[in-house]
Amino acid sequence: MVSGIANFKLAARNEQNMKILFFLLTTALLTLNSFAQEQHLVDSLTNLLKNHNAHKLELHIKSQSLFDSTAANILNALSIAYLKNDQDKSMAYANESLALSEQIGFKKGVANACKSIGGIKSLNGDNITALLMYNKSLKIFTEISDKQGIARLKNKIGTIYINQGNYPEALKNFFFALKRFEEIGDKNGIAVSYKSIGLIYNEQGNFPEALKNYSTSLKIFKEIGDKIGISKCFLQIGYLYENQNNYSEALKNYLTYLKTVEDLGDRQGIAGAYLQIGSIYSKQGNYTEALKMESAGLKIFEETGRVLDIASAYGNIAQIFIKQKKYSEAAQYLNKGLAIAKENNSLRNLVLFYRDLATLDSSQGNFKQELIHYKLYINTRDSLLNKENTKKITQQQMQHDFDNKESLAKADQEKKDALTQEQMKKDKLVRDGFIFGSILFLLLAGFIFMNLRKTAFAKKKSEELLLNILPVEVAEELKLTGAAKAKSYTMVTVMFTDFKDFTTISKYISAELLVDEIHTCFSAFDNIIQKYRIEKIKTIGDSYMCASGLPVTNFSHAEDMLKAAFEIRNFMLARKQEAPLGDLGGFDIRIGVNTGPVVAGIVGVKKYAYDIWGDTVNIASRMESSGEAGRVNISGSTYELVKEKFSCTHRGKIQAKNNYEIDMYFVEENS
Repeated sequence: MVSGIANFKLAARNEQNMKILFFLLTTALLTLNSFAQEQHLVDSLTNLLKNHNAHKLELHIKSQSLFDSTAANILNALSIAYLKNDQDKSMAYANESLALSEQIGFKKGVANACKSIGGIKSLNGDNITALLMYNKSLKIFTEISDKQGIARLKNKIGTIYINQGNYPEALKNFFFALKRFEEIGDKNGIAVSYKSIGLIYNEQGNFPEALKNYSTSLKIFKEIGDKIGISKCFLQIGYLYENQNNYSEALKNYLTYLKTVEDLGDRQGIAGAYLQIGSIYSKQGNYTEALKMESAGLKIFEETGRVLDIASAYGNIAQIFIKQKKYSEAAQYLNKGLAIAKENNSLRNLVLFYRDLATLDSSQGNFKQELIHYKLYINTRDSLLNKENTKKITQQQMQHDFDNKESLAKADQEKKDALTQEQMKKDKLVRDGFIFGSILFLLLAGFIFMNLRKTAFAKKKSEELLLNILPVEVAEELKLTGAAKAKSYTMVTVMFTDFKDFTTISKYISAELLVDEIHTCFSAFDNIIQKYRIEKIKTIGDSYMCASGLPVTNFSHAEDMLKAAFEIRNFMLARKQEAPLGDLGGFDIRIGVNTGPVVAGIVGVKKYAYDIWGDTVNIASRMESSGEAGRVNISGSTYELVKEKFSCTHRGKIQAKNNYEIDMYFVEENS
């Protein structure tokens, strides 16, 4: 720790740095030292910080018996203070805080230091190390039940996934963080989460949803007076308008952002503003001013080592040179930026560089090379905006909306219950004043009798609910022993169903109609599989999963599953004729079936969920995704069990995860 304290002298050389230290250290000391015996130390240190006297502060710390956890927090606060302007010092202080926290067993200090190190690595484009440090920090925050720490880490992890182009995983983390921030009433965290969610929709081209989230974020930041948050919202809204080619609105928001970050003295923010304003000037044909802005932003980013931002500046400058027909200079900047994007596995940047390289090749008449770069651009772009990613994002948005709706309904019911209870109390007081003892006795007797009935009814309901969630055998084991062991099954048939073009159709109908139709279909599926003694496992968005041959084994599981599959297929064909979705008709369904070994058991300790695992499940899912609408696609292992009873058509082989091939068959009922 001695080297960390000695660095206080270096901070005194820079008045601006000392002001930052004053704010962060005072906050750390006052919030982290609540014990009475430490208060005299906190007061004396705070006075020294107010006077910006780093030398006396160093001597004071050396002469006092400073609590170790406080020292660890001070070191981490120093790391945060130097993050934007001196990353070497920032990393040094974070490592010292981490070492001290690990030495004294200060878990929260370890978590905070790991988070700081992850932030530094993220700024330098080392997303892999950043993610490792964030996950280590997240694990500790989870162990100590720090909800705010968990939520903040989830937001940071989501940002890493955005850099890697993994939008569904990023959105999953942002929604998780938003829910936790809402639970603890952290308005700043809520605003940050909405801003992050808006960024994903912006990248996906869903501009109305992006603007909705940005506006919500901006409103909250204004309510709490967070100038930094407000400025970042203006930046993102400007980016949104730029993506829509509305350059006047984009420039208006960028200039507002620039003024705010200049007032705050935020050099990184100023550099970012220069890049965005330069981009607008370039698109408006003002190349001289554009190049000035881009070069000024690049200089700041090079001074602070922000590699991904450096790459963005290279790309913007290259675009200007292409428009000026300075192809040699453009190629130099594009190749340097491409190298950074590849090194840091930044799909978002790779898409832009491949696109601009194709443009450069076309401008020079190098059509063969243009085709190569254009294919790389299309492939990389599609990996970011593929159908499956869009589907996952839609499912996560639906789940988030459902959760919010459920929370509002629960809060409304609790309010009604509270009013009802209050009214019951008043009624009881009135009755107590006028009713004689004998009548009161009868009422009490009746009250006891009703409560006994309610208790019995509630018990019956809870048992019915348990049986609705878990298989009968598993539920009975859980009631008797308080736990249910996982079991292995050597031969089980698993089925997956999925609605074709679900994401596309969902864009054109209301959420209420969409949910009603899914409910109708899945309720019908539930009735069908119950008839064949098939166990429903779970639903994921528009996907339905079930298994035959467990928890009670039987020898007809494959045949039973196919009979159920045909009934489900026929139900969906008939349902589509009813046109439940209006002009869109109805959903087409794909069905995939596979047979093999699985492991089954209960997941969780509060909200029980019965689930199954193994390659059998993965292959069943592959059978579904590799099938066709209105057809039942089965694997070779299922075929061997049913080939004598059903008509099967061989479709060829499909590659499995573990590098072996699997036969596929379309199967139909024998006429």
